[in-house]
Amino acid sequence: MKISMLRSRRAAVAVALGSVLALTATACGDDGSGAAGDKGAEGSGKGEITFWDNNGGVRTDIWKEVIDDFEQANPDIKVTYVGIPAASAQSKYDTAIQGGGLPDVGGVGTAMLAEVAVQGALEPLDGRLEKSALKGRLSENLLESSRAAGGGKELYQIPTSSNNGTLWYRTDLFEQAGLDAPTTWEKFYEAADKLTDRSRNRFGFTTRGGEGSIAPALDAAYGQAGVTSFWKGDKTTVNDPKVVAGLEKFLSLYKKDTPSADVNNDFTKMVAQWDSGTIGMLSHNLGSYQDHLKALGPKKFRGLPNPTLADGTRVQVSNPVDGMSVFKSSKNKAAAWKFVEFAVSHAENSKFNKAAGQIPANTEAQKDAWVQEAEPTKLAAAALNGAGTKIVQLPYYLPDWNTISKADNEPNLQKVMLGKMSAKAFLDLLAEQLNEAQADWKQNH
Repeated sequence: MKISMLRSRRAAVAVALGSVLALTATACGDDGSGAAGDKGAEGSGKGEITFWDNNGGVRTDIWKEVIDDFEQANPDIKVTYVGIPAASAQSKYDTAIQGGGLPDVGGVGTAMLAEVAVQGALEPLDGRLEKSALKGRLSENLLESSRAAGGGKELYQIPTSSNNGTLWYRTDLFEQAGLDAPTTWEKFYEAADKLTDRSRNRFGFTTRGGEGSIAPALDAAYGQAGVTSFWKGDKTTVNDPKVVAGLEKFLSLYKKDTPSADVNNDFTKMVAQWDSGTIGMLSHNLGSYQDHLKALGPKKFRGLPNPTLADGTRVQVSNPVDGMSVFKSSKNKAAAWKFVEFAVSHAENSKFNKAAGQIPANTEAQKDAWVQEAEPTKLAAAALNGAGTKIVQLPYYLPDWNTISKADNEPNLQKVMLGKMSAKAFLDLLAEQLNEAQADWKQNH
């Protein structure tokens, strides 16, 4: 029943989107500045190009600094900046793909990369990277994530940043309890149990049961299972018995070693709850670092990469990767590529990520002083590129991924937490939906 509903929704959304885009194209027409069917041109490598920032408002100031630096180094190229709020970036690109008006170059995160690429809007970048000074200077794991998110064959995005998963823990509470840092899953569970005193409203861990809960839950499940691929042939591994066991153990912490409010917490509530000072550990990403500093000061907490298995192997699911793409319709791809190369060069990528609080994609930038001084970022960068880290690539390329991993299954994960559904039943249903979505995707591509 659930699968047929998903199929019906998929068909309905496709028809509705087609109608909307057709109306947009009729109303606006192709203004000559680029639509998906336009093959564009290499251009002179000089003149004007347009850049769309897909996180406008949040990253506007730092992007304008990068653009100023670029124009000083390349006085024969002028970059027009257009800031688009993150919430509307996907729809803005979709409209421009059909109606014209695409930029020469733009920010395209992995969560939307496949949908933009499958419409034929993006320029493949393998050949350009092969001849570039960037070759060998970008994180291989992030490049792999970029390639996988675009469908797995061609590279449509040059990564700029990653916001890695981090286990934050209260060093003062650990010291008082005589606990080792939670570097392994065994130590994590030991600490969660020992730091919990429900009579005093103290808990070892806080988890995320509300909006955005599926990816962190899968991160913990795969991390313990040691399963390193999301697919085995055409079938997902999400309901592999080891993954099921990992999720069962992780969710068993709810209400035993976590607050009962966790079942409804999104990341903002979860972070605020941890910053209040009575909880031992929190699993979130580097984005909450500044919140912790303000609430706790620099000496009461640390941020570590995800725990490892007993043999030292760290398995983690892929995090969304920010990056830049060149649009196929650009009339000046040479200048657009120059801007990409410049923005992801050592100095500029370091400057950008210092402001953004993220891990630079440029491996030389990862060695800079600010990264080394910010221990959570330093450790996350080392883990991301470490030989012992295995990345499970989530299927961002599936058009149904967001629907399946959010609207369809966040309520089901809450049912598991509340004891109204088993972890196995939850993951079996998730697997059924993913397998069908994968089969549809392969048939169409």
